[in-house]
Amino acid sequence: MKVLGVIPARYASTRFPGKPLAKIAGRPMIQHVYEQSKKAKSLDFLLVATDDERILSAVEEFGGACMMTSDKHPTGTDRLAEVALKYADFDIIVNIQGDEPLIDPDTIDQVANKLIIADNADVVMASAMTEISEIDAEDPNIVKVVTDLSGLALYFSRSKIPYPRDNNSGRFLKHIGLYAYKRDFLLAYAKMPSTCLENSEKLEQLRVLENGYKIAMAEIEDDISIGVDTVEDLQRAEMLFRDTH
Repeated sequence: MKVLGVIPARYASTRFPGKPLAKIAGRPMIQHVYEQSKKAKSLDFLLVATDDERILSAVEEFGGACMMTSDKHPTGTDRLAEVALKYADFDIIVNIQGDEPLIDPDTIDQVANKLIIADNADVVMASAMTEISEIDAEDPNIVKVVTDLSGLALYFSRSKIPYPRDNNSGRFLKHIGLYAYKRDFLLAYAKMPSTCLENSEKLEQLRVLENGYKIAMAEIEDDISIGVDTVEDLQRAEMLFRDTH
């Protein structure tokens, strides 16, 4: 199977305009994401998908591949689908978050390989998860996931799941927002209407489960990535980058 890695990157972020071009260790964040992702062995090709000429110029300047997409897309998934339409010779599309400069290439490989080896026709996506503390499980900003015995997602929630009814210490798993899609499903998924649970939790992946499809989950032992949504997050990423380089 041929695997395409796509990094959606918007300039007009509400909380942090121009975020992909914010500097970490003297280089734009999108360059760090691209260079880390490039190390993933599972990707046959990697590109940035953007709607802004400034990001296109920055990516071309450091030698990366970039595709201009429509500025009308409401979500990164829609932008991903536009790329998938053009790259028809790829079987799997991996959506890599453009605001995680410390993304682990091995996480990309684990997620892509989960979908490559899936022998269940209903498994159309793969994603990642990692164990967290019960305190973190209380945080609605951290999305949790529960799976069946074979590692397929049962539900994603901002609430604490599973709920420890008898005060026994449960096992809690944080969802890591890295996705691999079968290309044909991605194109269909982008056209599906939003669903009840998706709208309630504000989690797009619930649309997949509500429509009866399956998501295979790869468990990651050490998740060192950090999502950059604010200037404070950028400062934390800078500190972590110094500690790991």
